[in-house]
Amino acid sequence: MSYRVGYRPEAFADIAEAFLWYEAQRPGLGDQFEAAIGATVQLVATMPLLAPVVARSLRRALIPRFPFALYYSVEESAIQVRAVLHTSRDQGEWLRGRGDA
Repeated sequence: MSYRVGYRPEAFADIAEAFLWYEAQRPGLGDQFEAAIGATVQLVATMPLLAPVVARSLRRALIPRFPFALYYSVEESAIQVRAVLHTSRDQGEWLRGRGDA
């Protein structure tokens, strides 16, 4: 069973910002970043409990090849992508800032 996937607006903004940065580094790299995000979302949609819980019901899946993590929650038959953040960011600060801690 594959779960339906929804994105918070903040998650789209996170992805767009990283995409632009990677494209500025090398044309086409942003597309590779988005493909890695897509593959991770697809994996999470089919196996939502695969990634570890990092706070309350929030889970974190690492993005292959890129130093980013996908933060999401599982809600009945849906996945809610809450953020896509660089792994060097302080997770606790982000969680407190968005009310998830």
